[in-house]
Amino acid sequence: MITKVDKNKVRKRRHARVRRKIQGTPERPRLNVFRSNKHIYAQIIDDVAGHTIVSASTLEKGFEGPGSNKEAAAKVGELIAKRALEKNITAVVFDRGGYLYHGRVKALAEAARENGLQF
Repeated sequence: MITKVDKNKVRKRRHARVRRKIQGTPERPRLNVFRSNKHIYAQIIDDVAGHTIVSASTLEKGFEGPGSNKEAAAKVGELIAKRALEKNITAVVFDRGGYLYHGRVKALAEAARENGLQF
């Protein structure tokens, strides 16, 4: 019998491979991206202390419009960059979460770069 490949399982394995190599520090925290079918989420995480410094998503109160397109991802990238700069964070390590660097993930990353984050 032919079985269908579980895309999320494959993504999680890819993410675990990447996470073995990168780690967020207080000087250079990790910018993590999670993408669902309806929304996109971004967090800046200090892995040494084990806490989230800044977060942004399409689920927030002030966010308008659909949360599942490239424009929404760019808004989240812009928002996360502005919040990070308020906390004096300029350099981060980008963690794409096992997703391909394309589409919504790429839009979020480029918007964050344009608004002052370095990675």
